[in-house]
Amino acid sequence: MFSKFFRKNASVAKQPQPSGQENASNAILTSKDINPRVNLHYGIPYTSSVMAFDPIQSLLAVGTLDGRIKVIGGDNIEGLLVSPKHFPFKYLEFLQNQGFLVSVSSENEIQVWDLEQRRMTSSLRWESSITAFSVIHGSSYMYVGDEYGMVYVVKYNAEEASLAPLPYYVPTSAIDEASGGSSSGQHSIVGVLPQPSSQGNRVLIAYDNGLLILWDVSEDKVVVVKGNKDLQLTGKIAVNSQEELSQEEPSDDEQLEKEISALCWTSGSGTVLAVGYVDGDIMLWNLSTSVPSKGNDVVKLQLSSDERRLPVIVLHWRPKRSRDDCSGQLFVYGGDAIGSEEVLTILNLDWSAGIGKLKCIGRTDITLGGSFADMVLFTSGASVNTSGMLVLTNPGQLHFYDSTCLSFLTSKEEKKFTVSPIEYPMAIPTAEPNMTAARLGLICVDGNLLKALSEKISAAKLRRVEVSGKSAWPLTGGIPSQFLEAEIYKVERVYIAGYQDGSVRIFDATCPTFSLYCVLGPEVKGTSIAGANAPVSALAFCSPKLTLAIGNELGTVRVLGIFL
Repeated sequence: MFSKFFRKNASVAKQPQPSGQENASNAILTSKDINPRVNLHYGIPYTSSVMAFDPIQSLLAVGTLDGRIKVIGGDNIEGLLVSPKHFPFKYLEFLQNQGFLVSVSSENEIQVWDLEQRRMTSSLRWESSITAFSVIHGSSYMYVGDEYGMVYVVKYNAEEASLAPLPYYVPTSAIDEASGGSSSGQHSIVGVLPQPSSQGNRVLIAYDNGLLILWDVSEDKVVVVKGNKDLQLTGKIAVNSQEELSQEEPSDDEQLEKEISALCWTSGSGTVLAVGYVDGDIMLWNLSTSVPSKGNDVVKLQLSSDERRLPVIVLHWRPKRSRDDCSGQLFVYGGDAIGSEEVLTILNLDWSAGIGKLKCIGRTDITLGGSFADMVLFTSGASVNTSGMLVLTNPGQLHFYDSTCLSFLTSKEEKKFTVSPIEYPMAIPTAEPNMTAARLGLICVDGNLLKALSEKISAAKLRRVEVSGKSAWPLTGGIPSQFLEAEIYKVERVYIAGYQDGSVRIFDATCPTFSLYCVLGPEVKGTSIAGANAPVSALAFCSPKLTLAIGNELGTVRVLGIFL
């Protein structure tokens, strides 16, 4: 696609090779020799803020505000990537099915991560502020939009582990000419979306002033122009849960400048685009070029009739069927009245009779368990055979709504739900209650005692799964998901944690991802001990006897046979 514009740079910077005898006489051990690093991480970081999903390899990446990326997937894939610069991530995308992840930091540094090597392979500091970013599906090309209204192309070369901008950009002069002199260079890019079914030849460019451009890369020209002056609304559909659906005439101020805040494709052919605005409106634009426009190019959705509404922050589309181009579910965060309860809205839409006759069949509001951070639609892949929605809320809570749950929600007459989705197993608690002591214990027993211990721990973990009564978490990386039969499973390590409230938690630490075995309260059955709720201050574990000594701040010591 870009071959006629780009030439491969043959010059490769050579890295200096360290001498094998350098510092041979210096036997002092330094921090560089040790190079401590995190190889495994349990749970979702509390500062998580953005997600990306690779549906082909079933990989989920969760970026944080302090430069970390947690990667989990099927087949027990789990890892933690740590950026040398601890800045938040603005964008996170996979080079799908290629084993690479691309991140953009708040300092406008584009970083490429090798997932197999678990390290950053290349980075590129952008001079201007990156305001839009997208990877072209199935390629190593990326679109970069900036604050000055420019769109550039960047390519990652896996063989050379190099990331470089290419000598191609979308000229603002061509945009201004096609749009009638909108001064695109004075407005920042807020979205760059490759058009589906165009083999990467076309890209949708959105400007913060409401201008929408469909650009053909192969022909270097504007294909479609839409903007505020084109707001000849077919009608307005009120999808307020308190009102009946109604058609309304557009008001006189519809042509005022509207600032774009979110967008997504709502058709597999790339003919219909959903655009969210700062004022809370949602527009569905018809961008088809196959038939002449008859004025039925746009319809507006409103989640609330209030004049003051929240900006539309996130839009995602889930088609009713894999090849359905005119019906499905629109997932919306934002757009409701200011001060309303924080919810994620699902709209069931259908425009089989044309965009001008769009119908909102139903609306469902899902009450969230925390403040919203991000969401991705989850589709089945090579190692996962389920689908649904993953929602990230603060602090570090990840919830999965499977397709059965979503179908149940949208089939009910009630409009607002508080449901119990599948929760990602939380990390070992270090706060609420506060952890005050911890110890890693090795199991040094053999024979029947080891077998009995393994059977007891396996049974306890299995009971926890059965009691939950929920579907399995879709990705097995980073969680205790595989329960081996006691005949082949052997407990090797336990992790014991004491807390400020006097309780003690014991985890099976045989696998990299710990699983809770039991919780010991501060009380001793049948015995009243003054100050039993005092914080745990010391722990001692005797492996041959499988006994645990617990000491607290008041000088009380309890000795327990904890397993058998």
